[in-house]
Amino acid sequence: MSTFATTSPAVWSFGLALVALGGFAVQLALGWRGGARATVLVGAVAASAVWAGLGLAYAGWGGDRLWLGWRVADVVRSAGWSAFLLLLLAIGHSGGASRRLRQHLPVLVGAAILGAIALVWMFPGQPLRATAAADSVRLGYALSLGLAVFGLVCVEQLLRNTPPELRWGVKPLCVGLGGVFAFDLFLYADGVLFGRLDPAVWSAHGAVQACVIPFVAVSTVRNREWTVDIAVTRQVVFHTTALLGSGVYLLGVAAVGYYIRYFGGTWGAAVQVALLFAALLVLGTLVTSGTFRSKLRVFVTKNFFSYRYDYREEWLRFTNLLAAADAQGGIHERAVRALADLVESPGGALWLRRERAFRQVARWNAPEIVEAEPPGGALAAFLARTGWVVDLGEQRRRGPRAVDVEVPRWLEGWSDAWLVVPLVVGEELVGFAVLANPRVAVDLDWEVLDLLKTAGRQAASYLGQIEASAALLESEKFAAFNRMSAFVVHDLKNLVAQLSLLLKNAERHSDNPEFQRDMLATVRHVVERMNGLLLQLRLGTDPVENAGPVDVAAVVRRVGQAKAAARAGLSVEAASPVFGLGHEDRLEHVVGHLVQNAIDATRAEGRVAVRVADDGRHAVVEVEDDGEGMTREFVQTRLFRPFQTTKREGMGIGTYESYQYVTALGGTIGVDSAPGRGTTVRLLLPRAGLGPRAANDLREVA
Repeated sequence: MSTFATTSPAVWSFGLALVALGGFAVQLALGWRGGARATVLVGAVAASAVWAGLGLAYAGWGGDRLWLGWRVADVVRSAGWSAFLLLLLAIGHSGGASRRLRQHLPVLVGAAILGAIALVWMFPGQPLRATAAADSVRLGYALSLGLAVFGLVCVEQLLRNTPPELRWGVKPLCVGLGGVFAFDLFLYADGVLFGRLDPAVWSAHGAVQACVIPFVAVSTVRNREWTVDIAVTRQVVFHTTALLGSGVYLLGVAAVGYYIRYFGGTWGAAVQVALLFAALLVLGTLVTSGTFRSKLRVFVTKNFFSYRYDYREEWLRFTNLLAAADAQGGIHERAVRALADLVESPGGALWLRRERAFRQVARWNAPEIVEAEPPGGALAAFLARTGWVVDLGEQRRRGPRAVDVEVPRWLEGWSDAWLVVPLVVGEELVGFAVLANPRVAVDLDWEVLDLLKTAGRQAASYLGQIEASAALLESEKFAAFNRMSAFVVHDLKNLVAQLSLLLKNAERHSDNPEFQRDMLATVRHVVERMNGLLLQLRLGTDPVENAGPVDVAAVVRRVGQAKAAARAGLSVEAASPVFGLGHEDRLEHVVGHLVQNAIDATRAEGRVAVRVADDGRHAVVEVEDDGEGMTREFVQTRLFRPFQTTKREGMGIGTYESYQYVTALGGTIGVDSAPGRGTTVRLLLPRAGLGPRAANDLREVA
């Protein structure tokens, strides 16, 4: 028959204790790295977890055997915590556990445990009511009472004998275990007095033990020499502390509200509702307050962790904020925010080198400052020489951390300015950030200063890459414009050559009507080409219209007619229409350039032949000459690159432009050449697929 109902407080109390103690025991066991203190600590927590499990079993099912098991576990639990305190005392006095203590402590603890088991076995007793064997029960409770008193003595001795500078590490442990032993003292003193345990007090025993776990965990984290690693993230501790504080706050409000409702008469209910609303409003304000969250974060960091920052989390957040392309503000503003968030600062500004001075390029919750800091100024020179973080507050107060640097006047006008963080790449100062006063007081120790300097270097490298990329993009734009200018100059040179030849012949043939017609046609062609050049300058290097079917044979015949006057031995084989994809004027320019190169490379009596063919997939144009030829190395590595030429007065643009255009259409240009044997250039254009009617229409137009 069960002693307690399954819904009783004892079930929930010992159930909570089992979860808390069991989880803590597993955490300690996973972080155990050897050593006497770690071993005894893990053993004491494990014994407490077993004690909680037996208490839960007895609360749910009852029975003398479960009660006996719980009593044994209770004695072992108390003895285990006492042994841990004794071990800390011995190590604290000698700097290491004495040999005698190491030898006799297990024997003493084992003897106490065996004696307690025998005593409990002989006098099992009943926890909730006095029995005929009340004196025997009192004797068993007296043993637990003695262990509680002994534990309190150990707590007092440990706290008293620990040096003041080291009490920070053991104070949470002493507070927690002192509370447990004090509760045991009250529980078993009442049991000795009345011959039974108070059911209500006993039911709370498990919850009391569970409340001690955070205190023991804090001391374990603060004392790494206990050789137990506890991996609890700062986010978990922060949110747990906030949740615990909110719970305590709401419990206090509930207690006050109950008191008002009970004693407030007719006004009680209304005042209670108003109080609850106001309390929730205050709680919501605190939870959403950046200042309150900053204070809570600083409190958790100072009291629960040996290092101020979780560097993994801070670095991931810092890097993600710098690289967040979709975040509000530009990269410069994000850099300021990333630095400010490290020290709970609500604002700041960034200065980078611009026009031979450091100028403000971004600000976040900070005033606009138009004054510039020269590279040779006092502040910039100091930052470049030392790379230190300057505390402007200390500079104004001339405190102990003040440095020998003159603060510029433009910075003195910003009363909220707090820190100046240098941005250094290698040994060069590329800028600096000024951060505003933090939401909560931050102690600028070595850890904060080192983190700011390292983060400043990281931000400087990232900003330097951004600046270099922007400069490279601007350089590429200028390079593209220069290439376009070179193409335009090349085309203008050809047009000027045509006009020069026209003027030269005009002196002799100006009265010839046929020459006049040719002259008008040439001038019209030059005007069209120049208008096309102007259009290309406005729209870029890509053709204005999409590529379409072009009769390549007709284009070659026109080029042959135009070049015939300059080369008597020029032969053209382009009788049958051959259609390829392209732009008629651009193809005429490409073919004309290839033919002109062949003419320039041959002697006056040399041979230049142009042939057009259709190989089924391409429109093929071959330009063959018996001129000087080119080396294989020049053809493979230099021919199709800009500004590479074998001509004395050439620019090396035409071949490159032709190659770029033909390859953009999906065609190729092949060259077979050797010094003294001439050159054959084979131009392959994608073949245009036309129906018979469309082909006839194009022939008529051609």
